[in-house]
Amino acid sequence: MSVRGNANTRSKECASIAAFYAGRNIFVTGATGFMGKVLLEKLLRSCPDVGEIFILMRPKRGLSIDDRLRKMLKLPLFDKLREENPSSLEKLIPILGDTSVEGLGIASIERHVIIERVSIIFHVAANVRFDEYLKTDMFSNVRSTRDVCILAGSMKKLVALVHVSTAYAHVDKPVIDEVLYPPLTDWRKALRMIETVDDETVRILTQKYVGSMPNTYTFTKRLAEQVINDYSKDLPCVIFRPTIVISSFREPVPGWLDNFNGPVAMMVGGGKGILRIVHLQPNLAADYIPVDVAINIMITTAWKRGLQTITKDPSVHVYNGSSYAIHRMTNRDLIVMGFKMNEEIPIEGSIWYPRIIITTNRIFHYVMTLLVHALPALIIDKALEAMGRRPMLMKIQKTIYSSSIRLYYFLHNEWIFHNDNMLKSLTDIPPAEKEIFSYDFSGINKEEYFRNCLIGAKLYLLNEDFTRLNEAKQHYNRMKWIDRIFHTCFILLLIWTFGKVIFFAPV
Repeated sequence: MSVRGNANTRSKECASIAAFYAGRNIFVTGATGFMGKVLLEKLLRSCPDVGEIFILMRPKRGLSIDDRLRKMLKLPLFDKLREENPSSLEKLIPILGDTSVEGLGIASIERHVIIERVSIIFHVAANVRFDEYLKTDMFSNVRSTRDVCILAGSMKKLVALVHVSTAYAHVDKPVIDEVLYPPLTDWRKALRMIETVDDETVRILTQKYVGSMPNTYTFTKRLAEQVINDYSKDLPCVIFRPTIVISSFREPVPGWLDNFNGPVAMMVGGGKGILRIVHLQPNLAADYIPVDVAINIMITTAWKRGLQTITKDPSVHVYNGSSYAIHRMTNRDLIVMGFKMNEEIPIEGSIWYPRIIITTNRIFHYVMTLLVHALPALIIDKALEAMGRRPMLMKIQKTIYSSSIRLYYFLHNEWIFHNDNMLKSLTDIPPAEKEIFSYDFSGINKEEYFRNCLIGAKLYLLNEDFTRLNEAKQHYNRMKWIDRIFHTCFILLLIWTFGKVIFFAPV
């Protein structure tokens, strides 16, 4: 191509995000996860001329990678794409591999194809469990990042590598800026230790390595950022740190989600009458970001990074994907709003009228958990067994309690996530594509958004039928009257007991 042709192409790419992605092949890890699926859908729908998208996948639950891909593409998330441009789905090419395996588990033939053809990488894969074994997290979060960087270093056409970290990789600081922080430890030495010593030694050394970090997830994500930093001298890197990624704001449909993470878990648990007491600081606020907003940031920042060569700009671009300075909602406000939404759109099959007690006292939480969670669950499970049905509530309550223990650090602290780089990049989006790739959600109506979150949970997680909404409301009202009758009887019993003690006590 001539110099003039290169200049024209460069000019088009600067003026259009879609033009930048046109003809470029992409490699994605974590494509079957929550963010990964939304990323694929958005790239195919909003960048119609994008090249092939190679997605790293492993067989799971007896399904091959091709079967898993076919099953994934049947999700409602892809309905709009199937209607508008079904042929675009043929651009998704599954690659057999595993981020927990050294070298990503990619065969030499596929590795050669990726090296020769890919120019953009989105490294989204991570083990996000908060109670995982250190060795598992080191392999899935740290070693995989190193192996992605090694692969990227061999690519002849690479223009951008976007690494998805987490804003909570730096929770040992009250204020988190969009900068690279000093490492907690040498990731190479830590990885060497994990690879060479036995499991029992790893367990003994875990607390020493994790140190001030609340769990192995945040610790290993912090180390992964250092991996990116060390390899960035030769690679055009972006580090994207989202906060808590939750239901979609707008695209492809409002309220899309595929997990019970974040506030949705509380809304569903409370709406079902299963969650009766929570242990958190009511006046603190968590930071949430809608998944489609996060994906638009990733696509836009890859475009920005790709416009500059590593020679002209050797820095790592860091973005905190947060709602700080845009929206703040306390835990109490969120719970109150959740119950308001549930009254309008009640969840089917609630076992009790929704009500939650908020406490900051650990002992009170434990005692009340036994009384209002464990005891009723035990009674209901015994009743289910007597009817020949499978008991389930006690298992659910154990999960709820263990989750509250794992999330304690995050429910009792609040951080400030500066996001100046994120907001500045918003102004760089080409005017003609503001509606397509914008992630400005400053004008979001919080009530409408969380109503869509609840609707999304009912549709996509609980598989509820909205034609039965009237029946759900009738059941909700029955639960309300049963709750009132129960509490009235309980109060009368207390008054009667107290009166009997006072007036009939022996002199």
